[in-house]
Amino acid sequence: MIMWKIALRNIIRQKRRSILTALSMFGGFVLAAFFIGFSDGTYNGIIDTFTRSQTGHIQVHAKDYLAHPSLYKTIDRPAEIEKILEQMDKVDSWTPRLYSAGLASVGEKSAGVRIIGIDPEREVLTTKFAEKVISGSMFAAEDAHAVMIGKGLAKLLHAVVNEDVVIVSQAADGSIANDRYKVVGILESGDEISDRSSFYLPLAAAQELLVMGARVHEIALTVRSLLDVAPLREILEKKIRVGEANLSVEPWQVFARSFYIAMQADKAGMWITLLIIVLVVAVGVLNTVLMSVLERRREYGVLKAVGTKPGQIIEMVLLEVNILGVICIVLGTAVGLLLNYIFSIHGISMSEPMTYGGIKFQHMFTEINARSFIIPAVTVLLSATLVGFFPALKAARTDPARAMRIH
Repeated sequence: MIMWKIALRNIIRQKRRSILTALSMFGGFVLAAFFIGFSDGTYNGIIDTFTRSQTGHIQVHAKDYLAHPSLYKTIDRPAEIEKILEQMDKVDSWTPRLYSAGLASVGEKSAGVRIIGIDPEREVLTTKFAEKVISGSMFAAEDAHAVMIGKGLAKLLHAVVNEDVVIVSQAADGSIANDRYKVVGILESGDEISDRSSFYLPLAAAQELLVMGARVHEIALTVRSLLDVAPLREILEKKIRVGEANLSVEPWQVFARSFYIAMQADKAGMWITLLIIVLVVAVGVLNTVLMSVLERRREYGVLKAVGTKPGQIIEMVLLEVNILGVICIVLGTAVGLLLNYIFSIHGISMSEPMTYGGIKFQHMFTEINARSFIIPAVTVLLSATLVGFFPALKAARTDPARAMRIH
């Protein structure tokens, strides 16, 4: 207990030295807290925007469909799954989809396309599909001969709104599937590769063209928060009894794996930047504590002369550093919370939009979470203890006779 009192008195007595040491730790804590909050907010914002506008957070497929897509690997009773989804509170929306390949022709121009059957109303609720339309309009669920195509495909086929397009494909019963549709809308999803082949039909029209009955290939759903993805996936697996139904329920990390890997690679850069911040804090603390030890050699000599043990001097120096660290963490948490809150609302506007996953981002937002403060707190205390140990060891080895001759 006596060492605590001495450490506190030393901090108060040497105000300038204490302030210099504290500023280094305080600045490092606030910078790390803001950086982690900004990094998490940016990545989670990109992930949420991408999944909500493109793929959904969770998808239900026939088993092995993702690894080996096939026209015949279908969800045979999608209505039963939709009833289950209606009863799950944290599910925002869902949409069924059907996929196939075909050859589209307009006049003498033709191109390979990916036929995508969608429920217009549910797709708009789930992925804001209507916002992607740049020419023409959305089709309705009951439109039997309407099609929407990607911007890139429209260029390849020289197609415009109200022009007819012929599609040829293979139906599920082995017959040749072909029909004529009118282009009612052209859309831009942000993914240029996808837009060069996207051929959207109303779900009922696609099922009729491909002789699929009520079957679909995919049910994509969005949830309220990214934190809900893992627990909801487990619950959904149990409710639809995937083993018995021969289905699989996968999170976005699986069916959007290339996007997930890219995000993980970017996140690795965050830890490198955080390490640099830690090193800056550590060097600052080491410098001020070491200078403090050199200035106080006479003080340590007197302490040893009156019987203070080397271990007690080490304890005293480390207590001084850690008490300052705790004070800086408390003050830094208040400032960090304020900064992260302000930028979580107003964000940071970029002079040039950033494109990620085919989506443009003009503003980046911070996020308030526990790890934004826990990691910097542990980092500050740990680095302060480690770098403070060497000056403390030097202080404990002070020769009383030599130190007391210093004026």
